[in-house]
Amino acid sequence: QLQASGGGLVQAGGSLRLSCRAAGLIHHTMGWFRQAPGKEREFVGCINSEGFGGEVYMGDPVKGRFTISRDNADNTAYLQMNNLKPEDTAVYHCAVDRAYGASWSHSRRPMDYWGQGTLVTVSS
Repeated sequence: QLQASGGGLVQAGGSLRLSCRAAGLIHHTMGWFRQAPGKEREFVGCINSEGFGGEVYMGDPVKGRFTISRDNADNTAYLQMNNLKPEDTAVYHCAVDRAYGASWSHSRRPMDYWGQGTLVTVSS
């Protein structure tokens, strides 16, 4: 139900964009988590639905470098990643959930919908 794309290999300082389309889930919050080898799941960012204000929430490690936007016409969210660092290397999972975005950063429960994940590798 989630169509995710993007990712790949980039040098430090470069940019990448991930996208995630969630057909039919217009009232849900959309966002991303990431998981590096041997580490726990980490909140990246999310965006509320348009109907609930469209607020954006970003995790502390990526604030000022990553942004999230949402095309409501086809319910696609975009994660724009700028000034990438080697420590951003991880598998990025698109997630969609009924909960407001403000709760995502400290959530440990499974999301309603979870994408397969795409690898982002940042070389130094």
